Amino acid sequence: MKYLILIAVVLGVLWLMRSLRKPSAAEPPQKPATPPKQEEMVTCLQCGVHMPRSEALPGRGGVFCGEAHRTAFESNRGD
Repeated sequence: MKYLILIAVVLGVLWLMRSLRKPSAAEPPQKPATPPKQEEMVTCLQCGVHMPRSEALPGRGGVFCGEAHRTAFESNRGD
């Protein structure tokens, strides 16, 4: 029984020391990451998929999601 009381006292002291520890000892909270810049979305004229303008390929008449769609669109138009 005395060992049970001793363990409880030791755990209580450890808990008290931990709760009274200075908050400056902990790591400062990190700043949230800045969100990525918003970018205009465009639609592929061949398949209709939406993508950021920076990822689109320009072609005759509009933008495309890939080289294959740009080629297919331009060959179908007969340009």
